[in-house]
Amino acid sequence: MQRRGDADMLFAAPWRAIEKLLLTAICIATVFFAIVTPPFQAPDENQHYMKALSLTQGKLLTEQRGNAIGADLPRAALDIHAVDFPTDMPPDLRRFEAEQLGQSAAADAQRPGTAFADFPNVASYAPSLYAPGAIGLMLGRGLDLPWIETLYVGRLVNALVGIGLLVGALWLLPFGRNAMLATALLPTFAYQAGSLSPDAVINGLGFLGLALALRTGFMPATPLRSAGLLITGPLLALCKGVYLPLMAAGLRWQQHRRDLRPGLILGAMALGAIAFVGWMHFSGGSQALYHIQSRKTGETMMTAPLRDQLAIILADPIGYARILASSVIERAPVYALQIVGRFGWNAILLPLLAYPLALLMLGAGVASGSGVRFGMGQRIWWLAVAAGVALLIETAMYLTGTPLGADYVQGTQGRYFLPVLPLVLMALSPDQGWRSAGGYSSSQRSRCC
Repeated sequence: MQRRGDADMLFAAPWRAIEKLLLTAICIATVFFAIVTPPFQAPDENQHYMKALSLTQGKLLTEQRGNAIGADLPRAALDIHAVDFPTDMPPDLRRFEAEQLGQSAAADAQRPGTAFADFPNVASYAPSLYAPGAIGLMLGRGLDLPWIETLYVGRLVNALVGIGLLVGALWLLPFGRNAMLATALLPTFAYQAGSLSPDAVINGLGFLGLALALRTGFMPATPLRSAGLLITGPLLALCKGVYLPLMAAGLRWQQHRRDLRPGLILGAMALGAIAFVGWMHFSGGSQALYHIQSRKTGETMMTAPLRDQLAIILADPIGYARILASSVIERAPVYALQIVGRFGWNAILLPLLAYPLALLMLGAGVASGSGVRFGMGQRIWWLAVAAGVALLIETAMYLTGTPLGADYVQGTQGRYFLPVLPLVLMALSPDQGWRSAGGYSSSQRSRCC
């Protein structure tokens, strides 16, 4: 019988020099983007900034005033977006200069009082997503920094938390480290983590939840790992409930009929579902409707009430399946570009050479193998889990971000699929990369895998 220590040695491969180098590059790129990206030029960063700022004021929930949903916040903090670095669409391309940062800092004293901030897009998000950014903003104010500099402190703290979650996931991942590193090396990952976007937390917890689920499913359970799994489940669900099924990747039904590991994974997912429902109940469960520009007609339209949109799906599920399929096929090239990187509200393409290079990098992550042999059934299960999460993402956007009864899905962005990508790459990885240093026999490998 194989000892528990042997299983740990077999799966938890030591870090290689190239992996450490790639992780260092990810860290440098993330901090670089946090510093050089102009304020509010990451998608919806202005909304995320206001949400994190409201958390620093002790406001867990938003309030509604007329058609606006948000909170009362310091005017000087709000004006760095409203006045200094607006995100409207001017007829000519806007160029930001470094001197504008100093001008914004000097203007704080002329902006007393408070104003009501409207951030309906993120009003219902859980405060746990914004805790790192809020801590950074509080730190900046505690140091008596101008609001514009406080914004950058918030970015840096958010980025460090995102990097910490990534490192934790890579350390816990029992195999497939190259797949996760290849995903994190995409410019979009570092760009989003280097902003006040909750994507730093969402992607990090998505990776961490996947790593803990795989470690639980493929290695002997320990009290510490089990506790980590049960804590991560609710945190992941509070990020966005659509990512919770990622943890099902750790299930191995045939191998686990006589142990408790499937129960641990399913228990973590159940706790996550309870946390998600609990937050929706505590926050009132209300959906904030907001205006969007239709990607089909260009008209400004209102998002649909969730209940009404769900009724349309239930009335004609086959029709919705057709909408889903046509929308995914139509938008797939855009998703591919956004997964690699499109900056400045997803409008600015990278140099065209970057996209085939990214494809080669992902291909290398697949070709390097996972170091462990898996059956076809396990691979199909992983692909099914990934496809299920992707369909949940699209459906969530149809329910909450699309005009009522539309024949397309609105608002889905390629970056939403980043937490799913490592699992897809693992499922496609060949049975290569066996380590010889441990001296394992083929019989040991077969017993473990």
